[in-house]
Amino acid sequence: MSAQSSANVHRRHLLSSLPAGLGWGVLGVAAFSFTVPLSRLAVADLSPLFIGAGRAVVAAALAGLALALTRQALPRGCQWLRLAVVATGVVAGFPLLTTYALTEVPASHGVVVIALLPAATAVLAVLRTGERPVRAFWVFSALGALAAVGFAVAQGGGIDQLHRADLLLFAAVLVCAMGYAEGGLLTRELGSWQTISWALVVASPVMATLTLVSVVREPPTGSPTAWACFAYLAVVSMYLGFFAWYRGLALGPMAQVSQVQLGQPVLSLLWAGLLLGEHIGVATVVGGLVVICLAGGATSSRGRRAPAPPS
Repeated sequence: MSAQSSANVHRRHLLSSLPAGLGWGVLGVAAFSFTVPLSRLAVADLSPLFIGAGRAVVAAALAGLALALTRQALPRGCQWLRLAVVATGVVAGFPLLTTYALTEVPASHGVVVIALLPAATAVLAVLRTGERPVRAFWVFSALGALAAVGFAVAQGGGIDQLHRADLLLFAAVLVCAMGYAEGGLLTRELGSWQTISWALVVASPVMATLTLVSVVREPPTGSPTAWACFAYLAVVSMYLGFFAWYRGLALGPMAQVSQVQLGQPVLSLLWAGLLLGEHIGVATVVGGLVVICLAGGATSSRGRRAPAPPS
C-alpha cells in the first residue's frame, strides 16, 4: 500500500470515529450536568452523608452484577492501587465533598467553581504522564484557577470570608481530577466501563460503612422528588454516565472529545435555573464564562506541540 493510500485510510478512520466519540462524550456530559442541581434538590430532605455514600453503594451493586455477568478478569498487581486512586477521587471524594458543599451554597455557585475541573484534570494528567505541554497550557491553567478563586472570594464578600463550602468544592475538584486522570490511563488497560466498575467495587466496603452510619444517625426520609434525585445520582451520575464518557474518550480523538466537558457547566447552570428556580445573576454568568474559557484554553493548548529547537 502506498503512503498516500495509507494516509487516506487513516483520515477516513478518523472521520468515521470522530462523530461517534463526540456523540458519546456529549451524552456523558449531558448525564453529568444534572449532578449538581439534583444534589442540591436531594439535600433538602436527605442527609449529605447518605446521598454521597449511599449512591456509591447502589452503583457498586450494579457494577458488581455487570462484572459478574460478563465474567471480567480481575485487575492485577498495582492496578488495584490505581483503582483505589480512582475510587478515592471519583467514587468517594467528589460526591461527598460536593454534597456537603451544596448544603451551604446555591447550585449555580458550585457549578462555577467546579468548572475548573477540565483544566485541573489536564494538569494532573500532564504531571502523571510526564508530558511537556507548551507554556500557554500552564498560563491558562493558572489563570483559570485564579478566576475560580476570585469568583468564590467575590461571592463570599472577601478573602477573609471565603465560605467553607468553597474549600470543599476546590477539594472536590482536586480529588476528582486525580480520579479522572488515573481513570483515563487505566481505561487503556482495563476498558472503559470496567474501570469505573472496579473502582466502585474497591470503594464499596468504605462507602457501605458510611451509608450504615448515616442511616443509624438519621434514618432517611424524604419526598418522592428527593428519592428520584437520589436514584438518578446513583444510577446515572455515579455509574451509567461513565459508560458514555469513557466510551467517548476511548473512541476519541481524546483531545477533541475532552473539550466537550467544557459545556457541562453551561448545562448545569441552565438546569439550576429551570429546576431550582435559582436566579443566575450577571456575576455568575461572567464568572462561569471566564473559568470555562480559560479551562478550554488549557485543555486545547495541552495538545499542541512546542516547536522543535533549531539544530
